[in-house]
Amino acid sequence: MSKARLVITAITVEKRSVAEVVAEYGVARSWVYELLARWRAEGQAAFEPRSRRPKTSPRATKAATVELVLALRKQLAEQGLDAGADTVGWHLLHHHQVRLSRATIHRILTRAGAVVPEPAKRPRSSYLRFAAEQPNECWQSDFTHYRLRGGRDVEIISWLDDHSRYALHVTAHRRITGQIVLTTFRETIALQGIPASTLTDNGMVYTTRLSGGKGGRNGLESELRRLNITQKNSRPNHPTTCGKVCEDLGRCCIGPV
Repeated sequence: MSKARLVITAITVEKRSVAEVVAEYGVARSWVYELLARWRAEGQAAFEPRSRRPKTSPRATKAATVELVLALRKQLAEQGLDAGADTVGWHLLHHHQVRLSRATIHRILTRAGAVVPEPAKRPRSSYLRFAAEQPNECWQSDFTHYRLRGGRDVEIISWLDDHSRYALHVTAHRRITGQIVLTTFRETIALQGIPASTLTDNGMVYTTRLSGGKGGRNGLESELRRLNITQKNSRPNHPTTCGKVCEDLGRCCIGPV
Protein backbone atom coordinates (compact mmCIF):
# COMPACT_ATOMS: atom_id res chain seq x y z
CA MET A 1 0.00 0.00 0.00
CA SER A 2 1.37 3.42 -0.95
CA LYS A 3 2.10 6.05 1.68
CA ALA A 4 -0.56 8.32 0.15
CA ARG A 5 -3.21 5.64 0.65
CA LEU A 6 -2.05 5.01 4.22
CA VAL A 7 -2.30 8.72 5.03
CA ILE A 8 -5.79 9.10 3.55
CA THR A 9 -6.99 5.92 5.26
CA ALA A 10 -5.62 7.04 8.62
CA ILE A 11 -7.47 10.38 8.40
CA THR A 12 -10.74 9.41 6.71
CA VAL A 13 -11.28 5.89 8.08
CA GLU A 14 -9.39 5.82 11.37
CA LYS A 15 -10.35 9.44 12.11
CA ARG A 16 -6.85 10.39 13.21
CA SER A 17 -5.75 14.01 13.26
CA VAL A 18 -3.47 15.52 10.63
CA ALA A 19 -0.84 16.31 13.27
CA GLU A 20 -0.85 12.69 14.44
CA VAL A 21 -0.46 11.35 10.88
CA VAL A 22 2.33 13.83 10.09
CA ALA A 23 4.27 12.73 13.17
CA GLU A 24 3.83 9.00 12.49
CA TYR A 25 4.61 8.92 8.77
CA GLY A 26 7.20 11.69 8.68
CA VAL A 27 5.51 13.71 5.93
CA ALA A 28 4.94 17.41 5.47
CA ARG A 29 1.67 18.86 6.76
CA SER A 30 1.22 20.79 3.48
CA TRP A 31 1.49 17.55 1.47
CA VAL A 32 -1.19 15.91 3.65
CA TYR A 33 -3.63 18.78 3.04
CA GLU A 34 -2.80 18.73 -0.70
CA LEU A 35 -3.41 14.97 -0.78
CA LEU A 36 -6.73 15.32 1.06
CA ALA A 37 -7.93 17.99 -1.36
CA ARG A 38 -6.93 15.84 -4.33
CA TRP A 39 -8.70 12.79 -2.84
CA ARG A 40 -11.93 14.73 -2.27
CA ALA A 41 -11.82 16.02 -5.87
CA GLU A 42 -10.60 12.88 -7.71
CA GLY A 43 -11.39 9.93 -5.45
CA GLN A 44 -9.24 6.84 -6.11
CA ALA A 45 -7.37 8.61 -8.95
CA ALA A 46 -5.59 10.64 -6.28
CA PHE A 47 -3.44 7.58 -5.49
CA GLU A 48 -2.06 7.26 -9.05
CA PRO A 49 1.58 8.37 -9.59
CA ARG A 50 1.83 11.98 -10.77
CA SER A 51 3.91 13.03 -13.77
CA ARG A 52 6.93 15.14 -12.87
CA ARG A 53 7.07 16.69 -16.30
CA PRO A 54 7.17 20.50 -16.05
CA LYS A 55 4.07 22.37 -17.18
CA THR A 56 6.16 24.57 -19.43
CA SER A 57 9.51 24.10 -21.22
CA PRO A 58 10.70 27.55 -22.26
CA ARG A 59 13.92 26.14 -23.76
CA ALA A 60 12.19 23.47 -25.83
CA THR A 61 12.68 23.57 -29.61
CA LYS A 62 9.79 25.34 -31.29
CA ALA A 63 7.23 23.16 -33.06
CA ALA A 64 7.87 24.95 -36.36
CA THR A 65 11.59 24.18 -36.11
CA VAL A 66 10.87 20.52 -35.36
CA GLU A 67 8.66 20.32 -38.44
CA LEU A 68 11.40 21.95 -40.52
CA VAL A 69 13.98 19.42 -39.32
CA LEU A 70 11.70 16.51 -40.24
CA ALA A 71 10.86 18.05 -43.61
CA LEU A 72 14.55 18.50 -44.45
CA ARG A 73 15.28 14.95 -43.42
CA LYS A 74 12.50 13.64 -45.68
CA GLN A 75 13.53 15.83 -48.60
CA LEU A 76 17.20 14.82 -48.44
CA ALA A 77 16.39 11.13 -48.07
CA GLU A 78 14.03 11.20 -51.06
CA GLN A 79 16.77 12.79 -53.19
CA GLY A 80 19.17 10.01 -52.23
CA LEU A 81 21.41 12.41 -50.33
CA ASP A 82 22.92 12.10 -46.90
CA ALA A 83 20.24 12.95 -44.36
CA GLY A 84 22.16 12.70 -41.11
CA ALA A 85 22.07 15.23 -38.29
CA ASP A 86 25.18 17.06 -39.53
CA THR A 87 23.76 17.52 -43.03
CA VAL A 88 20.36 18.60 -41.73
CA GLY A 89 22.11 21.08 -39.43
CA TRP A 90 24.05 22.55 -42.37
CA HIS A 91 20.86 23.10 -44.38
CA LEU A 92 19.13 24.63 -41.36
CA LEU A 93 21.94 27.14 -40.86
CA HIS A 94 22.68 28.08 -44.49
CA HIS A 95 19.18 27.96 -45.98
CA HIS A 96 16.92 28.82 -43.05
CA GLN A 97 19.24 30.72 -40.65
CA VAL A 98 18.37 28.31 -37.84
CA ARG A 99 21.16 26.99 -35.62
CA LEU A 100 20.65 23.70 -33.77
CA SER A 101 23.21 21.40 -32.21
CA ARG A 102 23.81 17.99 -33.72
CA ALA A 103 22.50 16.35 -30.52
CA THR A 104 19.23 18.31 -30.69
CA ILE A 105 18.66 17.39 -34.34
CA HIS A 106 19.40 13.75 -33.63
CA ARG A 107 17.00 13.81 -30.67
CA ILE A 108 14.23 15.30 -32.84
CA LEU A 109 14.74 12.67 -35.54
CA THR A 110 14.81 9.85 -32.99
CA ARG A 111 11.60 10.96 -31.26
CA ALA A 112 9.84 11.14 -34.62
CA GLY A 113 10.97 7.63 -35.55
CA ALA A 114 13.05 8.93 -38.45
CA VAL A 115 16.21 7.21 -37.22
CA VAL A 116 16.60 3.45 -37.15
CA PRO A 117 18.31 2.64 -33.84
CA GLU A 118 21.50 0.62 -34.09
CA PRO A 119 22.73 -1.68 -31.31
CA ALA A 120 25.42 -0.07 -29.23
CA LYS A 121 28.95 -1.39 -29.32
CA ARG A 122 29.77 -4.10 -26.87
CA PRO A 123 30.88 -2.42 -23.61
CA ARG A 124 34.46 -2.99 -22.55
CA SER A 125 33.17 -4.23 -19.18
CA SER A 126 31.76 -7.29 -20.93
CA TYR A 127 35.17 -8.51 -22.07
CA LEU A 128 36.46 -11.57 -20.24
CA ARG A 129 39.87 -10.71 -18.81
CA PHE A 130 42.35 -13.55 -18.62
CA ALA A 131 45.91 -13.85 -17.38
CA ALA A 132 48.37 -16.69 -17.06
CA GLU A 133 48.77 -17.90 -13.48
CA GLN A 134 52.54 -18.47 -13.65
CA PRO A 135 55.53 -16.76 -15.33
CA ASN A 136 56.44 -18.36 -18.67
CA GLU A 137 53.03 -20.03 -18.78
CA CYS A 138 52.09 -18.02 -21.86
CA TRP A 139 53.89 -15.52 -24.07
CA GLN A 140 52.05 -13.10 -26.33
CA SER A 141 53.54 -11.52 -29.42
CA ASP A 142 52.53 -8.92 -31.97
CA PHE A 143 54.11 -6.14 -34.00
CA THR A 144 53.09 -2.62 -35.00
CA HIS A 145 54.07 -0.03 -37.57
CA TYR A 146 55.83 3.16 -36.43
CA ARG A 147 57.25 6.14 -38.30
CA LEU A 148 60.47 7.61 -36.95
CA ARG A 149 61.10 11.34 -36.71
CA GLY A 150 63.11 11.40 -39.93
CA GLY A 151 60.27 9.79 -41.86
CA ARG A 152 61.64 6.26 -41.88
CA ASP A 153 59.06 3.51 -41.37
CA VAL A 154 59.80 0.61 -39.04
CA GLU A 155 57.89 -2.26 -37.48
CA ILE A 156 58.27 -3.06 -33.78
CA ILE A 157 57.86 -6.62 -32.50
CA SER A 158 57.26 -7.51 -28.88
CA TRP A 159 57.21 -10.71 -26.82
CA LEU A 160 55.23 -10.28 -23.60
CA ASP A 161 54.82 -12.52 -20.55
CA ASP A 162 51.04 -12.84 -20.11
CA HIS A 163 51.34 -13.38 -16.35
CA SER A 164 53.15 -10.16 -15.44
CA ARG A 165 52.79 -8.19 -18.70
CA TYR A 166 56.56 -7.85 -18.61
CA ALA A 167 58.03 -6.99 -22.01
CA LEU A 168 60.51 -9.81 -22.58
CA HIS A 169 61.69 -8.52 -25.94
CA VAL A 170 61.05 -5.33 -27.94
CA THR A 171 62.98 -4.56 -31.14
CA ALA A 172 62.44 -2.46 -34.28
CA HIS A 173 63.03 -3.71 -37.82
CA ARG A 174 62.53 -2.39 -41.33
CA ARG A 175 59.89 -5.07 -41.90
CA ILE A 176 58.83 -8.02 -39.75
CA THR A 177 59.36 -11.34 -41.50
CA GLY A 178 58.90 -14.93 -40.45
CA GLN A 179 62.65 -15.24 -39.91
CA ILE A 180 62.70 -12.18 -37.63
CA VAL A 181 59.84 -13.66 -35.57
CA LEU A 182 61.77 -16.91 -35.19
CA THR A 183 65.04 -15.15 -34.35
CA THR A 184 63.50 -12.86 -31.73
CA PHE A 185 61.68 -15.84 -30.20
CA ARG A 186 64.93 -17.81 -29.89
CA GLU A 187 66.74 -14.79 -28.43
CA THR A 188 63.99 -14.38 -25.83
CA ILE A 189 64.13 -18.07 -24.90
CA ALA A 190 67.88 -17.79 -24.39
CA LEU A 191 67.30 -15.04 -21.80
CA GLN A 192 63.99 -16.04 -20.21
CA GLY A 193 63.63 -19.81 -20.62
CA ILE A 194 61.06 -21.81 -22.57
CA PRO A 195 57.37 -20.87 -22.26
CA ALA A 196 54.61 -23.44 -21.94
CA SER A 197 52.55 -21.77 -24.69
CA THR A 198 52.37 -18.80 -27.05
CA LEU A 199 49.44 -16.60 -28.09
CA THR A 200 49.50 -14.56 -31.31
CA ASP A 201 47.17 -13.44 -34.07
CA ASN A 202 46.86 -15.25 -37.40
CA GLY A 203 49.48 -13.31 -39.34
CA MET A 204 51.49 -15.45 -41.75
CA VAL A 205 54.69 -14.71 -39.82
CA TYR A 206 53.13 -16.50 -36.83
CA THR A 207 51.04 -19.26 -38.40
CA THR A 208 50.09 -20.66 -41.80
CA ARG A 209 46.92 -22.35 -40.56
CA LEU A 210 44.73 -20.01 -42.60
CA SER A 211 46.71 -20.37 -45.82
CA GLY A 212 44.64 -23.28 -47.06
CA GLY A 213 47.23 -25.94 -46.25
CA LYS A 214 49.82 -24.52 -48.67
CA GLY A 215 53.46 -24.30 -47.70
CA GLY A 216 53.34 -26.39 -44.52
CA ARG A 217 54.51 -24.98 -41.18
CA ASN A 218 56.52 -21.79 -40.98
CA GLY A 219 59.68 -21.36 -38.92
CA LEU A 220 57.97 -20.42 -35.66
CA GLU A 221 55.46 -23.25 -35.88
CA SER A 222 58.25 -25.77 -36.48
CA GLU A 223 60.24 -24.39 -33.54
CA LEU A 224 57.21 -24.56 -31.23
CA ARG A 225 56.58 -28.15 -32.28
CA ARG A 226 60.24 -29.07 -31.71
CA LEU A 227 60.20 -27.58 -28.19
CA ASN A 228 56.76 -29.04 -27.36
CA ILE A 229 55.27 -25.56 -26.82
CA THR A 230 51.52 -25.17 -27.22
CA GLN A 231 50.65 -22.68 -29.95
CA LYS A 232 47.47 -20.63 -29.52
CA ASN A 233 46.07 -18.17 -32.05
CA SER A 234 43.24 -15.68 -31.73
CA ARG A 235 40.11 -16.10 -33.79
CA PRO A 236 39.98 -13.97 -36.96
CA ASN A 237 38.44 -10.51 -36.41
CA HIS A 238 38.91 -10.75 -32.61
CA PRO A 239 41.80 -8.30 -31.94
CA THR A 240 40.95 -7.94 -28.23
CA THR A 241 42.35 -11.44 -27.59
CA CYS A 242 45.86 -10.05 -28.09
CA GLY A 243 44.96 -6.68 -26.61
CA LYS A 244 47.58 -6.71 -23.85
CA VAL A 245 50.59 -6.83 -26.14
CA CYS A 246 49.00 -4.23 -28.48
CA GLU A 247 48.38 -1.91 -25.54
CA ASP A 248 51.94 -2.28 -24.27
CA LEU A 249 53.33 -1.68 -27.76
CA GLY A 250 51.32 1.55 -27.78
CA ARG A 251 52.95 2.63 -24.53
CA CYS A 252 56.40 1.88 -25.92
CA CYS A 253 55.74 3.88 -29.11
CA ILE A 254 53.63 6.85 -28.03
CA GLY A 255 53.62 6.81 -24.25
CA PRO A 256 50.71 6.03 -21.85
CA VAL A 257 47.38 5.22 -23.51
